[in-house]
Amino acid sequence: MKTILAASALAVVLAAPAAYAQNGVPLLDLTLYGQLERWLGAGPLDLRNIYTREQGHNSRDFHAAADGAGMTFTLLQVSDNFGQSWIVGGYNPQSWSSTDGWHETPNDWQRTAFIFNYTDAQLWRQVMRDNVLPNRGLRQTFNDPNHGPTFGAGPDLFVNDQLNAAMSWQVSYGDGLSEGTSLIDGSTGGQLFRVNALEVYSISLVPEPANTAMFIGGLGVLGWTAWRRRAQPARRRRH
Repeated sequence: MKTILAASALAVVLAAPAAYAQNGVPLLDLTLYGQLERWLGAGPLDLRNIYTREQGHNSRDFHAAADGAGMTFTLLQVSDNFGQSWIVGGYNPQSWSSTDGWHETPNDWQRTAFIFNYTDAQLWRQVMRDNVLPNRGLRQTFNDPNHGPTFGAGPDLFVNDQLNAAMSWQVSYGDGLSEGTSLIDGSTGGQLFRVNALEVYSISLVPEPANTAMFIGGLGVLGWTAWRRRAQPARRRRH
């Protein structure tokens, strides 16, 4: 098994700051947004661009923008030498970091990350403990200043320090039967792909309107109750 060596609501989304890839076209459109929302399954999402790769950027620029930002989607547009192109990426439920190394998830309830190939409509979630090798899905992400966004121990999805090359070798994600295959094109052997664009989005849940109304109503009740408590002693003193 290969492991990484530590080498060096819709209106809300439309109102978010636009994120542009190198060719001026945002990777995140409404169709991709809808697919990410369905894959995550947490209800309406507010996705805000926190990082877009620019000319001359490296992994430290990625970390400066993404570290400590909480839940994120990473989006990559990658291509091969034959001109084929894919949009791939991953969901990280924890904050990225420059210093943590492996983010390990020993329990099934922690293994909520996933990686995906949007172009081919495929999704791979972390391997659960009922696998023949329970620790296969242990390593969720790798966090190092000399690595771009990196998922799993394969690495299942890896971006290099110059943010211009990606590879995929599945180990920690999938059904355990796809070990060693690339989520990008299904190849084996750790083929490198050119990274044409890289974007990172922070994730917030959009409150349901009914829940928001209930929350505001609850604040009103609490305020009225507090006013009654303050008013009662004053009335007693007057009597």
